[in-house]
Amino acid sequence: MDTTRKHPHIIVPWQAKTESYQSYSSGRKTKTEPPSVGRHSHGVYLQASINRAVDEARARRGLTSIEVIGAKPGVYLEFESFQGWELAIGSFENRRAKDPRKHIEVVAVSTEVVGQGADAEEIQYAAVIVPDGQVGHFLSQLERYARTTPKKPRERRHESVYDRVSKVRLAALRSLWTDARDVYPSSEDESIWWEVWLRRTDGEELQRFLEFASQTRLKVSPRRIQFDERIVTLVHGTARQLAASLDVINDLAELQRAKETASFFVEQSPKEQADWVKDLLERMTPPSGESPSVCILDTGVNRGHPLLEHALAPQDCHTVDPNWGSNDHDGHGTEMAGLALYGDLVPLLAGKEPVRLGHGLESVKILPPTGQNDPELYGAVTAEAAGRVEVQSPTRRRVFSMAITSRDTRDRGKPTSWSSAIDALAAGRSFDPSTKGLVYLDDDEPHRRLFIVCAGNVDEMEPDHLARSDTEPIHDPAQAWNALTVGAYTDKVIIQDLAWNDWEPVAQRGDLSPWSTTSVTFEKQWPFKPDIVMEGGNIVRDDKGTVDFPCEDLSLLTTYFKPTEKPFVLSWATSPATAQAARIAASIAAAYPDLWPEMIRGLVVHSAEWTPVMKKNLDATNDRKRARARLVRRYGFGVPSLDRALRSADNSATLLVQGSIRPFEDGKLREMHFYELPWPREVLASLGDANVRVRVTLSYFIEPNPGRRGWKKRHRYQSHGLRFDVKGPTESLDEFRKRLNKKALDEEEEKPSTSGDSKDWYLGEQARNHGSLHSDILEGLAADIAERGVVAVYPVTGWWKEQKKQDRSEYGTRYALIVSIETEDIETDIYTPIAVQVGLPVETFVG
Repeated sequence: MDTTRKHPHIIVPWQAKTESYQSYSSGRKTKTEPPSVGRHSHGVYLQASINRAVDEARARRGLTSIEVIGAKPGVYLEFESFQGWELAIGSFENRRAKDPRKHIEVVAVSTEVVGQGADAEEIQYAAVIVPDGQVGHFLSQLERYARTTPKKPRERRHESVYDRVSKVRLAALRSLWTDARDVYPSSEDESIWWEVWLRRTDGEELQRFLEFASQTRLKVSPRRIQFDERIVTLVHGTARQLAASLDVINDLAELQRAKETASFFVEQSPKEQADWVKDLLERMTPPSGESPSVCILDTGVNRGHPLLEHALAPQDCHTVDPNWGSNDHDGHGTEMAGLALYGDLVPLLAGKEPVRLGHGLESVKILPPTGQNDPELYGAVTAEAAGRVEVQSPTRRRVFSMAITSRDTRDRGKPTSWSSAIDALAAGRSFDPSTKGLVYLDDDEPHRRLFIVCAGNVDEMEPDHLARSDTEPIHDPAQAWNALTVGAYTDKVIIQDLAWNDWEPVAQRGDLSPWSTTSVTFEKQWPFKPDIVMEGGNIVRDDKGTVDFPCEDLSLLTTYFKPTEKPFVLSWATSPATAQAARIAASIAAAYPDLWPEMIRGLVVHSAEWTPVMKKNLDATNDRKRARARLVRRYGFGVPSLDRALRSADNSATLLVQGSIRPFEDGKLREMHFYELPWPREVLASLGDANVRVRVTLSYFIEPNPGRRGWKKRHRYQSHGLRFDVKGPTESLDEFRKRLNKKALDEEEEKPSTSGDSKDWYLGEQARNHGSLHSDILEGLAADIAERGVVAVYPVTGWWKEQKKQDRSEYGTRYALIVSIETEDIETDIYTPIAVQVGLPVETFVG
């Protein structure tokens, strides 16, 4: 739609109507079937297996010469499911003892696929730590399970637990391995860097592990990070060395492998390039001291570049390790700084318009110089980096831009220590240097943060780039729920350089960049990633199918880290896409100082649209919402627009709501919110059968529960979830309330016969409800849209609900709700009626 955007968005000034809430979900469990041998025989077999495992553990313990002060022994058991069944993970735990070191705890859950194709099924494994003296918990349950007497009313025999278990054995070190199976060491004596997750029990677990490491000559990294239930550190050594810990200390929880990380203006002489820099500087207005910033987490930034020095003060250049220095040793960080500040330099250098910078820069060097390449615990590094800039400038508004990911793709959406740290930092936890923990410094108003992270690049370029991208998953930590994850698309298809005369671009205009990874191969419970795509450049191919890059005409232009040699350098892939997205986010923060990070993230996504090429691919799926959702895992929600993110128009109004909800109380759902929005009802009704588009985006930050323990009930990764729903055109407000909320029913009243309209939305509630950001589009007749001005926000379950002592619902959890209405007729004014309802003058946006 050809729309002139000149108005600020409308911030809805009133509070939600809050109701006590109960869902209609039944909560029924899947019925199990008894093993073929019968429950008595199976129970006796499992009891014998446990006793044999305990005897074996005691024998091994008697042979070790390692002694650790304060260590209390236990036995690690591994439960294996029958093929095609999931274990009842939560039922293996017993946390009733006051001393947490006596708790029976599931520490690691993994799966193995057996069979192929349609016959493929999973076997699930759960590693459980059983402190000495506690094994009777399982033996007594299995005694009841094996009984042959008639079952009494309300008698528990634990059929739903042990019907699923095929075997129990003494766990080996590999039982604690939650990473991809193919990256486990090939032999017991292969030395690698391990990511070791320790159980937090009495506060001495790290000291015990360090003492064990000293005796076994394991090398332990000084960097570590603490979550509520886990401590994560890096250890170098062999499986044989680590395996001895299972007989000495019971502090290990899980193990993973440590991650490893990594045209016209260009053709001109350095002197000619310097002249272009001078021209741009003469047209540039630097940011004010009160402006927000983009904090570049990268290889450092060279603030001596003439295009950067006015936006990056010396005191805002940091490093996580003083031995590294804060200078840019590689060039990547300075490239990102230029793009985060200006975007692609080509149109700015070629233009003559004034350039006013609304935000500045900060830099934290998080990658070491070449030659210092031991793996880092990058969750801890990222947390330390955030802390350094916040100590220097605690009140400054900022967005964090991180165009750094791991090199591998084996996580496929599963949380890691790095992605979990980003989620925790976004949710308001801060890094405590004294304890290495992520803690809340202010319970009432924790400091939330917006992290913008690149999706990562494919390993190899191919002519069939979409097939390649669809099979290469997003890199760690870009699967973080609370991050704004950025992939790459491209509009660059025109090649003018004669040196590439026999080559053509690989990607067509408006399609995914050949560099971009996707979440197409993620399991369905993980979030859509990327969230958005930005320009990342293109590559070329010849008639033989050979691909090549970089092609100057198909790349972006940015700042070079050695400006005395040349001021400009080419940039491509998902890194520059990320920096450009950070620029949009910082621009929103500058224009709307009171918006939360949750809202800024939501607005970036809400402003995104699919290009015609993307839309063609999306619409080619015959309206099958699951297939559309699969394609959203390729493109995210499309390409953001700074103009749409900042401004409304006469015929396109965007409403912003910032709210706080208390999801749970005493292990039950607590409340839901209803918003009767300022709706242009009369104007819409007058348009009759004209087409109107409504878009709703809900953005919030979850608190993570890291550790690969099955992600069920108390081990769910997300603290809570939120959902939105919109009143149907023929529903009354009362019917809408009762359709969603069981507590809204009168005594003996049945649920209303009216149903939701998920089928009318582009994605629908089943497809859109992944992660912590949900966005969907509804197109319909104006007369119907006129009756849809009520939106509900309500909670769904999470680990806060299951772990009552750690539930933070009482403090409230924030969310951002964005609703836009747009008519095809650009002469229609829907903005003014809304502004009048909220008492706002009809302003013209300046900036």
